[in-house]
Formats: sequence, C-alpha cells, structure tokens
Amino acid sequence: MSHTAAETAAETADTAAAGIADADISGRADLDVVLRRFYTAAFADPRIGPFFTEIAGTDLDVHLPRITDFWERALFRSADYRRNAFAPHAALQSAREMTAEDFGRWVQLWRATIDGLHRGPNAERAKAQGERIALTLHKRLAGADASLESADGLGFVPLAALQLRSFA
Repeated sequence: MSHTAAETAAETADTAAAGIADADISGRADLDVVLRRFYTAAFADPRIGPFFTEIAGTDLDVHLPRITDFWERALFRSADYRRNAFAPHAALQSAREMTAEDFGRWVQLWRATIDGLHRGPNAERAKAQGERIALTLHKRLAGADASLESADGLGFVPLAALQLRSFA
C-alpha cells in the first residue's frame, strides 16, 4: 500500500513522539522526524502553507534531504550543505511579500514541533537558530529597517504559543 508524503510524515511523527518526547535531538534521524512533522504542519497552515504549496510548489520528498542537510550542518556541523538558502526565499518574496507575521508563524510552528518531540541543549539550539534565521531572512528581504510589529501590534510572534502547542 502506497502512502502520501503527508501520511508517512504523520505516522513517523506519531511513532517518534511516543518514544522520544524527553530525548534531545541527537542526529540526522531525529532531524528527519522533526522536519517531516514541521513541514506537515507548515504545509497545512493557512498563513504560511500557501508559500510552500501554491507559490513554491514544494515537493517534500525532494526538499527534505536538502533541508535536513541544512539543519544537520547548523546543529552538528556534520553535513555538507553548500546551497544558497537565501535565494529561494528571495524568489518567494518577489512572488508574494513575506511579513513579520509570516515569519513569526514559521517560528511558532518550528518551536512547537521541537517542543513536542525533544528536550535538551540541541533542541534549544535548534529553536534559537530557527528564530535567528527567521529574523535574518525577514530583515534581508524586507530591509534592515523592517518592523517586527504586526498590524495589530502583537509583534513578531502573533499567536499565543499555548494555542499552537495544542494544535501541534
């Protein structure tokens, strides 16, 4: 029986969450589970999902090995990632502006995914690195003087983390 990437990701995440919720991120296999769960949520998210599904037309099976290399390099310095991570985001920005709220939502989903699966120094570093990347991308795309405030004044992360954690 053939599964879609989303079904496989959900099954993998459910299996992983049952056994590793208190373990730290320890390598590529853990990153694969985190990233599958994160992208499953991100693709389905009404705010940022269209960037992945409609604008970029992201194929998770193609994207996942690349982004896993990125995160393995960022956290463990053990993968060879030599791609230009900025270029695809610049292309998205030219198609549809990515706002502080969009980057804030990405950070929320990223943090909630990691919190739902892992605890420890690598998990904390992954969350901090994700937020730094989001802030850097937002500033580079929107300009150094870009505001991190949303239209409603709620700031970079516009939704309550508790709401998101119940979703993730």
